[in-house]
Amino acid sequence: MIDCILVVCEGNVCRSPMAQGLLARQFPGVRVMSAGLAALVGRSADPVAIELMAERDIDIGSHIAADLSLFHVRSADLVLSMTQEQRKGIETNYPFAKGKVYRLGEREGIDVLDPYRKGRAVFEIAVAQIERGVAHWSDAMVRLTH
Repeated sequence: MIDCILVVCEGNVCRSPMAQGLLARQFPGVRVMSAGLAALVGRSADPVAIELMAERDIDIGSHIAADLSLFHVRSADLVLSMTQEQRKGIETNYPFAKGKVYRLGEREGIDVLDPYRKGRAVFEIAVAQIERGVAHWSDAMVRLTH
């Protein structure tokens, strides 16, 4: 049973807050957290990320960036990174997490594009990739629980 999902990116202001919002809506009974490998600690989600999520009736306006910690990794039943490099970094820093760390875009074999400071068009590509990843993991979790 998956009770807690952790989503990880670099700065924790674009991709992981959007993925956190989408996953939290998809799995209302599951705790969803996000963090960054090099988080812009204390910063809010990027305004474009907030806007794109608001268009989907998801409020990430109160998000505050946090660094990835031992607490996050230990608490999570599933850890989803945005890139293969991030996945490897998590597994290197937290070897006990191997087997529960995957890339959000694993099914498609893709890294989610980093839209930080790249404008709305790149954010839209990233959120589309995140939505596909969330759909895949939603299907996978339904299979695991049945």
